[in-house]
Amino acid sequence: MAAFVRRGCRIAKRAGLNTRLRSLETGKTFIRTIAHSRVCFSNEDGIFPGASSKFTSLLDESRRSHEEEPRPTYRVMDTNGVLLDSSQDPGFSDETLLKMYEKMILQKNMDLILNESQRQGRISFYMPASGEEGTHYGSAVALDVKDVVFAQYRELGLLLWRGYTLEQCLNQCYGNHLDPGQGKQMPVHYGSKELGYFTISSPLATQMPQASGYAYALKRSGAQNCVICFFGDGAAQEGDAHAALNFAATLDCPILFFCRNNGYAISTPTSEQYRGDGIVSRGIGYGMESIRVDGNDTFAVYNVVKYAKNVAISESRPVLIEAMTYRLGNHSTSDDSTAYRSKEEIDLWQKGTAIERLKLHMIGKGIWSEEKEKEFNAEVRKNIIAASSEAEKILKAGPETLFDDVYKELPQSLKKQKEEMLEHIKKYPDHYPQNVYWSSN
Repeated sequence: MAAFVRRGCRIAKRAGLNTRLRSLETGKTFIRTIAHSRVCFSNEDGIFPGASSKFTSLLDESRRSHEEEPRPTYRVMDTNGVLLDSSQDPGFSDETLLKMYEKMILQKNMDLILNESQRQGRISFYMPASGEEGTHYGSAVALDVKDVVFAQYRELGLLLWRGYTLEQCLNQCYGNHLDPGQGKQMPVHYGSKELGYFTISSPLATQMPQASGYAYALKRSGAQNCVICFFGDGAAQEGDAHAALNFAATLDCPILFFCRNNGYAISTPTSEQYRGDGIVSRGIGYGMESIRVDGNDTFAVYNVVKYAKNVAISESRPVLIEAMTYRLGNHSTSDDSTAYRSKEEIDLWQKGTAIERLKLHMIGKGIWSEEKEKEFNAEVRKNIIAASSEAEKILKAGPETLFDDVYKELPQSLKKQKEEMLEHIKKYPDHYPQNVYWSSN
């Protein structure tokens, strides 16, 4: 973090910005100049260097409690897919609605089939996003491909919307040589430079300060696009989250912090993670506009992200979004969620999902039906199973690629390690069958 600050200061210095603090004392008034703004401080009026507020002689008025009224949650349609206020209808075309829904169904079936593949030992790991699809596609439609995505690990929907194919997803999960990472990453750790989607990293919240830094670079370049950074309620408890939010606020970065509050950080419920009004209330402390939205309402998510993007770009300032949703599946294939929550709780949240609402809304418009639903699900499952079989047959990247993509020029120490590894493989061919590896030679 200190290095980030030093780099920022060097950039500011090169740009000729006045970042020195100059204080002039005149009676009880202090004048501070930061960059090109002037702020007058007054002990009489309650204008302090740290905050401006009115004075009061009543202790109760200066207190704030977590028992105050929670922030309301913005919603456009109810759980039956009916619009609550027609003025809030984003006005999607039938084509856009169908595309969103079909991508949701594709993703839902991918979750089911690839989860089964992991159980069968065909892939090593999988992480479903069932129940959170509304946060993906509401955001995806509101953003442009030039808006850069720093995902946590469940946001596959944004990639699918931007054109990432089923085959690309499966090549990554099976770790074959067509995977851009050549099998070096865990499954579901997608990434695409062409589609503005930074490669996912396993450690929690590390993408957050990186996203703030990228957004600051966008600001300095004058680019008319923004960054969106996804994270969960669990990641919000990490130190990196605080650093990222504070840097973005103080540097006025064009970034959207999108928190998927799905109720659990793996097995830890939100009741054991924090006090206060969720994650949205933290925006106040950072001086950041913050919005709470129904994450199971795709229309509401779209409206909020569209609004926040406009604020981020036109006013060059960050926005914090808390999407209230629910994780229907296990955290990952390493988890059994019935160990810490009841089946009744999970069943309760099966109603009113983003998929169910959008389906009912489209049926109400006459552009979808139960018969189409049945046919499309069958077709999608067939395509995923066929593509999985093909991805599984594709050869893995050769052992020699283990040392690629880290250094532009391989240092002598790694060259030596590579030679030793290849000699080892040559010495024990029965343990390293070459017929499973692809080679460009």
